[in-house]
Amino acid sequence: MGVLNVTPDSFADAEHLDTARAVETALAMEAAGADLIDLGGESTRPGAVPVDAAEELRRVLPVLKALAGRLKAPISIDTYKAVVARAAVAEGASIVNDISGLTYDPAMAAAVAETRAALVLMHTRGRSSDMYALAVYDDVVEEVGAELRAGLDAAVTAGVALDRIVIDPGIGFAKRPMHSYGLLARIAELSTALGRPVLAGPSRKSFMREALNDRPPAERDWGTAAAVTAAVLGGAHIVRVHAVTEMVQVVRVAEATRLHGRIDNGPIPS
Repeated sequence: MGVLNVTPDSFADAEHLDTARAVETALAMEAAGADLIDLGGESTRPGAVPVDAAEELRRVLPVLKALAGRLKAPISIDTYKAVVARAAVAEGASIVNDISGLTYDPAMAAAVAETRAALVLMHTRGRSSDMYALAVYDDVVEEVGAELRAGLDAAVTAGVALDRIVIDPGIGFAKRPMHSYGLLARIAELSTALGRPVLAGPSRKSFMREALNDRPPAERDWGTAAAVTAAVLGGAHIVRVHAVTEMVQVVRVAEATRLHGRIDNGPIPS
């Protein structure tokens, strides 16, 4: 999954506020091997300033319209707002990637069900301004799993088909570095416990900062490669990345190793 941010304040990549540039980037990511494109119009990094739905739509809808008929890869809309999700699906998005796990907007579960979009259900706690204060766990995998289970139940109750839901442990969201590393190491447990495929999004995130001698986000691709390898070997089904060209190679080798190296991660959910 290639990351396409049309925001002025993304933590890890260049701005793509110009529609033509965003379209060019999406097509280039697809050509480089991206299977999915994740389009976002609001930064959700820690400390980010929220934007309203009108501004978010102003950023993402022109890109969706311009990609119609040109991009073969499915598009995921990275939003926690039901009104944005509905509008994006109407313009061609087929997946809703909700970083709040359905907790920010009470209307989101119904919106996903009614549009028949697939759903990425991510774990977090609190908002970007206070999420680290809530990063307290006794067993991070057990607690993240329980909170994701609540989101799964809410989605299914609203009418979202279970086989259209992917879970995301929320690497870096309301997690200290030790929590993010712990989740990467135990992805198979999470997938098995919840019976759903897992999306992992470690790309360029700050949990790697100490290990990489405080390198800035754009210089964390080697660290990202290690995290992506760990995720794939652990059984992740999707990895969300910025450097698509490089990470396609990483994923293909890690996946070949996983498939042929007798690594037992239990059954893979459909």
